[in-house]
Amino acid sequence: MARRAGYMYGALLERGPAGQIGSGLGQTTSLGTITLLPPNLDIVETGQEETVDGVRMSFQLTPGTEAPAEMNIHFPDARVLCIADNAARAMHNILTPRGALVRDPRVWAHYLDEAIDLFGDKSDVLFAGHHWPCWSSGEIVDYLEKQRDLYTYLHDQTLRLLNQGHTGPEIAELIELPPSLASEWHCREYYGSISHNTKAIYQRYMGWFDGNPAHLWEHPPVEQARRYVEFMGGNEAVLEKARACFAEGDYRWVAEVVNRVVFAEPENREARELQADALEQLGYGAENATWRNFFLIGAKELREGVSGTPTATAPPDVVARLTVSQLLDAMAIRLNGPRAAEQQLRIDWTVTDPDEQHQITIRNGVLRHKPGSHDPPAEAALVVEREALNQLLLKTAEIGELAESGRLRVEGDGVKIGELLGLLDEPNPGFAIVTPD
Repeated sequence: MARRAGYMYGALLERGPAGQIGSGLGQTTSLGTITLLPPNLDIVETGQEETVDGVRMSFQLTPGTEAPAEMNIHFPDARVLCIADNAARAMHNILTPRGALVRDPRVWAHYLDEAIDLFGDKSDVLFAGHHWPCWSSGEIVDYLEKQRDLYTYLHDQTLRLLNQGHTGPEIAELIELPPSLASEWHCREYYGSISHNTKAIYQRYMGWFDGNPAHLWEHPPVEQARRYVEFMGGNEAVLEKARACFAEGDYRWVAEVVNRVVFAEPENREARELQADALEQLGYGAENATWRNFFLIGAKELREGVSGTPTATAPPDVVARLTVSQLLDAMAIRLNGPRAAEQQLRIDWTVTDPDEQHQITIRNGVLRHKPGSHDPPAEAALVVEREALNQLLLKTAEIGELAESGRLRVEGDGVKIGELLGLLDEPNPGFAIVTPD
């Protein structure tokens, strides 16, 4: 997700008319230090009131809207409503291009409607996590009603067309907003888009498969590209035809067809340059900021090579706030299943400060963990201070260094610990996107 976020927000593009000019919700992501303050108070229900530093707040829980856990905050004494990220001065994303769970536009619209009922006539100012505020109760209600109807329209019309047999890409070409919404600046496609939002709604209900059996078992991209290019007469023939399409301004088709040549022959400089030119033109013509950034970063990487992920994917303060169970969940998705397929390991893991025990089992290529220790005891046990574990995960300290200092020790068969670590893959924050490798 972080790798694709570098595309979506264009953080590595030069600022200016030919480069990055924004990301729809703001200018771009920060390249500074990412940190996290742990909460000390849980909001568990809508209507819950709390007073912080003398400021009275009333909360509305809105799970499953812009985020799995989300809430709006009303300040009754000031008649101010914080709508969080649930409404912006642009169409939001049902599925963000950087990747995430598909959001539920029906639920999203429901909570915006609830916010109107709860706070509409009790608010003179609305502000959000992005963009500028809204003033006066009447303007606030009108704004929230149109944001509500925006997501409802996309949801309902996608399902209407889905039930007529249209697929996601077809629906994306058919839906247009009604004039009452299309004419509102805050419903424009600066961040979300009708195209990728309607495809996301289709995906939420129907998944990736469009029902056509020809698409059920397609070749992977590289093999598919080689076959397409061969059928079309070879690389030179494809590029010659694509240059003619480029001259006619059909950049969308050029990007699609030349991508086949790039994946069939990644070192073909002519193909990479033509593909980059086409993506660049698509970027310059995009109203949607994240589409522009995707197109322009793609062009940049075709010309200059992979630029990597501009932000830290595991900042220290975030790692420090994760539970041990969450850390072990992260370890489980790093396990190389094929390499671990014949392995059977039982390891007891004790994290001190505070004391916490977990049993780790590897079998059938799967790492499982649960609280407590094995009975009978495992072949090996790892005892580590929590802060030392954080340093180990962040690679700011080596396992030997921590063992020497006494902050980490192995009990029993230390070879088993080595076997476990040897089964873990390292994530690649710089994988290729516009080329196969």
